[in-house]
Amino acid sequence: MSVSGSGCVKTANQFKVYALQWGFAMRRFVEGEDRAQQVLLPPSLEDYVGEDNPVQVIDAYVAELDLGALGFDRMRPKATGRPAYHPSTLLKIYLYGYLNRIQSSRRLEREAGRNIELMWLTGRLAPDFKTIADFRKNNGPAIQAVCAQFIVLCRELGLFAKAVAAIDGAKFKAVNARDKNFTRGKLKRRIGQVEKSIARYLQSLDAADAQDGDVAEAKATRLREKIDAMKAKLKALKVREAEVLAAPDKQISLTDPDARAMSTSLKASGVVGYNVQTAVDTDHHLIVAHEVTNAVNDKALLAPMAKKAKTAMGVESIDVLADRGYFNGEEILACEDIGARPLVPKPYTSGAKAAGRYGKNDFSYDPEENVYRCPAGETLTYRFTTVEKGQTLHAYWTTKCQACTLKARCTTGPFRRIKRWEHESVIDAMLQRLEDTPDAMNIRRRTVEHPFGTLKSWMGATPFLTKGLKRVNTEMSLSVLAYNLKRMIAIFGVKPLITAIRA
Repeated sequence: MSVSGSGCVKTANQFKVYALQWGFAMRRFVEGEDRAQQVLLPPSLEDYVGEDNPVQVIDAYVAELDLGALGFDRMRPKATGRPAYHPSTLLKIYLYGYLNRIQSSRRLEREAGRNIELMWLTGRLAPDFKTIADFRKNNGPAIQAVCAQFIVLCRELGLFAKAVAAIDGAKFKAVNARDKNFTRGKLKRRIGQVEKSIARYLQSLDAADAQDGDVAEAKATRLREKIDAMKAKLKALKVREAEVLAAPDKQISLTDPDARAMSTSLKASGVVGYNVQTAVDTDHHLIVAHEVTNAVNDKALLAPMAKKAKTAMGVESIDVLADRGYFNGEEILACEDIGARPLVPKPYTSGAKAAGRYGKNDFSYDPEENVYRCPAGETLTYRFTTVEKGQTLHAYWTTKCQACTLKARCTTGPFRRIKRWEHESVIDAMLQRLEDTPDAMNIRRRTVEHPFGTLKSWMGATPFLTKGLKRVNTEMSLSVLAYNLKRMIAIFGVKPLITAIRA
């Protein structure tokens, strides 16, 4: 194909025009420095970290801590051997990491060698990942004490004048796959599936044995191998079942022995992990107390968390808000005994109510006469006292149910019986307080659920990197401390917060 000379010249001229236009456009952008340019005096690290940088808060807070009194190892260096890193350096690395969503010790090692803020914080020190990981492993109680010390600082700044805390729990995934967790129900299902598979293979084997030829013989050989494998698997499951039945809570986790299978709010779903409890003050949304447990529900955790929150906030009495998952008579009574006033909705799980009949809440109690009034206006008198599941219960009923026109809507038996716990007056008083505070559950929701969402977002798809309840508690303390640091920076600002820390 031929190209005319005039056409080539025209194309070249157009290219020159485009090149000039493109060069002009490029010069209109902000341009960086030449990488090969040499400077006589490089800028100091201080020039890269401004006075309003959050790392200034980390540096000031760690500098004010008495790390020896908090229990950190190696505060006194040995006279021989390789010099160790000071605990303050490693603590700063971890606080910076959790504040910036970098929890892994290997990632922190990389950041220490390239991150200018971290270089400023540590004075260009870059410990290896094993040193960083060992610091977290060996100083769990001390790191948790640092987290608690920050709440002491918040208390000294007068942030807990209103002694109200919201308590809630959330499930966090552990380093343990669901296939490596065994419960009685799960093993029963797996054993049933394996037994059905063996029965199906045996039927296929009978059919193969009835046939002649090399193909049938090869098929029978494969089926026998599968049956042997299934029988071995069944035997292993039987052994595992015995181990589960011997366990205190009838559950075993192979990777992380302390992790437990727990249901979540999503229907027909669960997670192998930990139940993390937090108490959050309603004024500034600071996490004043936290605890990592492997309790599968919250029923026995209200009083312990209320006590932790009361101690952390340094008050004589405290109001605690919690959802109906915490409703437990003994826990509510225990809260009253320690100076905590709970506000917990009562879950109504009455079978009578579900069937369309009157529930216990439709009967009114008269404390002066010690009787109940039914919806028909009849009096249910006290009959006897019994003990059920460790609780002392009083029984009430009336003999006039047979002639009552509302009997079909009340009971299917000869008469309706009501049982009352000996300390139910405490429950009644709490429910009355809850009725007088209609916005209590809205306050609880907007106070305590947001921190969990923030923490889960920071921690990512694999919330915990360590195994065991003690080490996971240390991880959670670092996450909570990072969250509280960020909240305080948002409330005060960097400079005023540093001034308050040093005061």
